[in-house]
Amino acid sequence: MPLTVAFAIALAEARSCLAALADTATSFDESSHYEHLLLDLDAMHEANLPAHYPLAGQRATLLRRLEVAVDRMLSPGGSDGLRLELLLAEAIY
Repeated sequence: MPLTVAFAIALAEARSCLAALADTATSFDESSHYEHLLLDLDAMHEANLPAHYPLAGQRATLLRRLEVAVDRMLSPGGSDGLRLELLLAEAIY
């Protein structure tokens, strides 16, 4: 399935949120958890595109942005919805 622009933007946002959550985590375990989720997201989309961009914000804000990005990734219908929903649930834990 081809990668749409809307999907690529949502993927970049999701990757950026997970990276920011890892960077701002208060413990090693929490940081490692978000890094593993980022690797899981990358494994779902083998194109390794797009690169993420730096974000800043509090945990609650980043999690809301992640949820919006995942919802946008589900909208085009081109991604594994269950895997994305599980990733989002693990991020919120």
